[in-house]
Amino acid sequence: MDLGLRNARINFRQSERSHLMENMVYNELRIRGFNVDVGVVPVVLTDDNGRQQRASLEVDFVCNLGSRRYYIQSAYRMESDEKIRQERASLLKVNDSFKKIIVIGEESPVIRDEAGITTISIFDFLLKDNSLEL
Repeated sequence: MDLGLRNARINFRQSERSHLMENMVYNELRIRGFNVDVGVVPVVLTDDNGRQQRASLEVDFVCNLGSRRYYIQSAYRMESDEKIRQERASLLKVNDSFKKIIVIGEESPVIRDEAGITTISIFDFLLKDNSLEL
């Protein structure tokens, strides 16, 4: 949904930046022609007592256009190791070779980690036509 229309619809009462950024990422993906869905990755977690429990992790956007697919997380800030682990967790559990990207809401160089996850700034994502290939 357009950010202006969203704000008018909710009477300008919510201005959480992380939600606004997620909406911008979604809109940009749709403008680029992608079909966009939310992804759910099933996982089995073990608690402190050794009991296993089924759970699911969410991928913010699963984007498809022809044979291209991208898994994208939107994170306004990744200011702690815990937040970085949280954003990477679902991407690490996706068992295919399509590109996995974290878009962050601050200036940052393009970073590719040891697991192949690319982190880019919202500015590169929005302003560079080839941002998903960086």
